[in-house]
Amino acid sequence: MGPEGLLLVALVMAVGVVGVLVPVLPGLLLVAGAALVWALTEQDTLSWVVFAAMIVVLGVGAIAKYVLPARDLAAAGAPRSTLVVGAVGAVVGFFVIPVVGLPVGGIAGVFVAELRRLRGDRAAAWRSTWVTIKAVGLGILLELAAALVAVAIWAVAVLVG
Repeated sequence: MGPEGLLLVALVMAVGVVGVLVPVLPGLLLVAGAALVWALTEQDTLSWVVFAAMIVVLGVGAIAKYVLPARDLAAAGAPRSTLVVGAVGAVVGFFVIPVVGLPVGGIAGVFVAELRRLRGDRAAAWRSTWVTIKAVGLGILLELAAALVAVAIWAVAVLVG
């Protein structure tokens, strides 16, 4: 692959990394897709080994993003339906409040679900909501770390190869 192709792959991967933080972009899928295009173009053993390593890292990041919030919510006593209501709130917030609606709607959705579950106990609902916020934040950080590690693996392979 020539320098222009490598630059294009790198740009798509950079958009993918940003996509981890901007939920409207499929971050890890963009990184994986760009790596696949690179491996298909290179067609050598190193590129396929690098692609496989990237997929493992990205897979772990994707799993962590969903497992951690659910585990922490369960430890706090909240049902999975709380995350579902939070996700619905995030989608509604995204369309109702420009720019900041996604997190605002998600937090509001979790709080409302917990407030209902805890029969109006605002303090307990907020504690549960805070556990969720921290868990989702940790999941996003792990997903971001996975994307950055995967891109670093690719960059090293390009520089060495």
